Amino acid sequence: MSRREPAVTTILRITLIIVGVALSLYLLWLLRQPLGWIIIAGFLAIALTGPVNILSRVMPRRLAIATTYLGVIAIPFLLAAIVIPPIVTEATDLAEHAPQYAQDLQNWVNENERLRELEEDYGVVTKLREEAQKLPARIGDAASALGDLGVGLVNSIFALVTILILSIFLVASGPGWVRRLVELQPPEHRQRLERAFNRIGRAVAAYVAGAVVQATIAGVTTFIVLTILGVPFAAPLAVLTALLDLVPLVGATIAAVAVGFVTVFEDFPTVTIIWAVWAIVYQQIENSVIQPQIQKRAVDVHAFIVLVAVLFGSTLFGIVGALLAIPTAATIQITVRELWQYRKEVQERTAQGPAILEPPPGREPPGTPGPSAT
Repeated sequence: MSRREPAVTTILRITLIIVGVALSLYLLWLLRQPLGWIIIAGFLAIALTGPVNILSRVMPRRLAIATTYLGVIAIPFLLAAIVIPPIVTEATDLAEHAPQYAQDLQNWVNENERLRELEEDYGVVTKLREEAQKLPARIGDAASALGDLGVGLVNSIFALVTILILSIFLVASGPGWVRRLVELQPPEHRQRLERAFNRIGRAVAAYVAGAVVQATIAGVTTFIVLTILGVPFAAPLAVLTALLDLVPLVGATIAAVAVGFVTVFEDFPTVTIIWAVWAIVYQQIENSVIQPQIQKRAVDVHAFIVLVAVLFGSTLFGIVGALLAIPTAATIQITVRELWQYRKEVQERTAQGPAILEPPPGREPPGTPGPSAT
């Protein structure tokens, strides 16, 4: 028996499918940036739906949307007003006083026999003093670098404005789109689909609200501790801690290290040691008490999945990917659970077969012969 050769139409169809998939993947790659903006806008819209709904109880919905987004836009400007001026002032002072700091370090090394021997062998302090003397002359180079940074800042602002506009459209029209999508489904699927959308919306909104509360607690406690220790610029450092605390897993650690570096210039090593002890204790409390209490009703995602999601998100999309990793994992988990439950119900109905209706008591089923007449 000769082997049957595939038909020309089959080969052509498979070739067209492969080409179509390749073109689709290439198109997605080209559109990766706007698609990423749409995803971010979607999560932002879900997160802001709660405040919009609350304000809608006392004012028209359009005014509630405008008020909510004006508040969101004002937050970065307020944070910048708190953080940027001290950073600029401190950077300028550091550049101007760097030679004096280097000379003080040289005097301290000269007074210590062991450090003096190390300096004679390696000349580290001498090299630091030479670089410190060059630092004031490099302020102009820093200004040029800031100018180049401004181009990237403009691009970031354009992306942010685009995301906000997309998010506004989603908040205003999204509920109607979801409702029409549910109405297009078969009746037996509508309730399940609507329940899945509601659970996803609540999970994302609760996660964002919980993350903001957790970051606020971290910022407030940091401000109190730094104020007690007498560390300068306590408010900007507290804001920086709150912002970094929004990044899952590693944000709090990065913030603690950054603040610890600042404490070195205040009262080393006393203040630095106290801050290090406090940071370690607080992170343990945050990881074991604060975060579980805040997020236990928001997203029920296993810790291993959280770690993998953050690693994947940060690798693909940087900090934004890390921020969206946990709500994305929660969304996927809810979707998989609903699909699994639906498949299980379908299998159970199939195994049971068609339902057999029992006749009411006292009545014979149709077609049963009655008693014979005598």
